[in-house]
Amino acid sequence: MLDKIKNIKQKFGIVGNSNPLNHAIEVAIQVAPTDMTVLISGESGTGKESFSKIIHSISKRKHGQFIAVNCGAIPEGTIDSELFGHEKGSFTGANESRKGYFEVTDKGTIFLDEIGEMPLSTQSRLLRILENGEFIKVGSSKVQKTDVRIIAATNVKLEEAVRNKKFREDLYYRLNTVPIVVPPLREREEDISILFRKFASDFSDNNKIEPVRLSDDAKNELKKYRFPGNIRELKNLAEQISVLEIERNITLKTIRKYIPETSNLPTLSKFNSESNDENYNERDILYKILFDLKNDVTEMKKIIDNILNSDEKVQLDNKKSELLEENNILIRDKEIQSDNSFQEVTEVEIDTESLSIEKKERELIIKALKKNRNKRKHAAKDLGISERTLYRKIKHYNLESI
Repeated sequence: MLDKIKNIKQKFGIVGNSNPLNHAIEVAIQVAPTDMTVLISGESGTGKESFSKIIHSISKRKHGQFIAVNCGAIPEGTIDSELFGHEKGSFTGANESRKGYFEVTDKGTIFLDEIGEMPLSTQSRLLRILENGEFIKVGSSKVQKTDVRIIAATNVKLEEAVRNKKFREDLYYRLNTVPIVVPPLREREEDISILFRKFASDFSDNNKIEPVRLSDDAKNELKKYRFPGNIRELKNLAEQISVLEIERNITLKTIRKYIPETSNLPTLSKFNSESNDENYNERDILYKILFDLKNDVTEMKKIIDNILNSDEKVQLDNKKSELLEENNILIRDKEIQSDNSFQEVTEVEIDTESLSIEKKERELIIKALKKNRNKRKHAAKDLGISERTLYRKIKHYNLESI
């Protein structure tokens, strides 16, 4: 099997020797001789289409046609026509009959990329092909047959799409007969420097320049970066450095100029129970809780101030009452006499020093600004506050110079 994996890597130009990558290639080799439907999942830029080509090239359909279709790039109104074809006059502009991809690739393989973006109506048509190989052209009543192997790919979690009613559950289970997970680049740390060297070498050969070389410190710095754009981002980085740097030996200082500043700061506006972002650490979650707590405390102080300064009967709305109850604040007497003879109100003692709320809030704001490269609009969105509030807090904490 190791020899087969090595041959596949050489044939398709796959670089790397990490265990997750080798396992994905091994699964592709094992499933290729069959006609089973394959679902390839992985982040954008990990090379999912390469795996579909591997499967087709060593399958019994290798002499048939291979077509890759990006479902997310085809408008909803025309995707049925593209995939299944249409008859003349079936819609405005249909001046002649046209074969769809499923008819053209009969006896071959069709690769459906970004399958999660496919409209629900089209999913129903696709399910029929998977079940019995039948389809109907747009504007036709004639049932046609096709013998096509389907390989699908997605960069989203289809299980969540099924729960949100955006993807058919029966179609998901038909597609997910054999799953292949393509690992992101951050899980292939040992391959990063090798891939960089390959991309730099290819670029230098194509442009007749000397290739750049990374120092050991620069290699270690690259490994620390998470590469959200995966292999595509690493390739762009290698080519960018090759063009812009005169010095061919790339040091730690040089590489840092090209690596975007990253932050583990959670997107607070999307901070909910459905979030599965593994970047959140316990400290950032605690900061979020403290940040929300300070907002609650501020609102409670306003309520109490209104009670103490009002000459009329205090009417607490439901929201404020719940806020008071949650934080165990007891107002002994809601009636406030107009002669300024106030009833005793329990004091709210807030140990701001122990919580260090303002300090943590300041740190959160700095993190958000750095993450968004000082774009305050995006930073405010991350923090879950208005842009005006962020400007006020920046001034309050003297952060204008960041």
